[in-house]
Amino acid sequence: MTEIEQQVRGWWSRLIAWLRGAQHSDAARKARDTMQDVRTSDAARKARDTMQDVRTSDAGRRAEAALRDLRDSEAVGKARDAARDALRDLREGEAGRKAKAAIRDLRDSAAGRDKP
Repeated sequence: MTEIEQQVRGWWSRLIAWLRGAQHSDAARKARDTMQDVRTSDAARKARDTMQDVRTSDAGRRAEAALRDLRDSEAVGKARDAARDALRDLREGEAGRKAKAAIRDLRDSAAGRDKP
């Protein structure tokens, strides 16, 4: 096993031990109890029922179909292609090269100031 693997395993075991210890703490118990209260509350039940009603309603089904149609439409495909092309042009074009050079210059000047 390499040294890095040993370090990662050690870190992982310490993290798991810390989390297990936190499971039994008073704060963790209170948080679990509070979350359980929220899940089982009347407001949570009403919210779940309302969301289910919205999903299964005619308007909900129509909205899902409209979103599906939009995702599959030619216009979205063209927009996605245009955005991809624009990003590639920015990365590979003159503006991209100038931006990279400016960043490089900033890094070099910052590194030069840090040296004694």
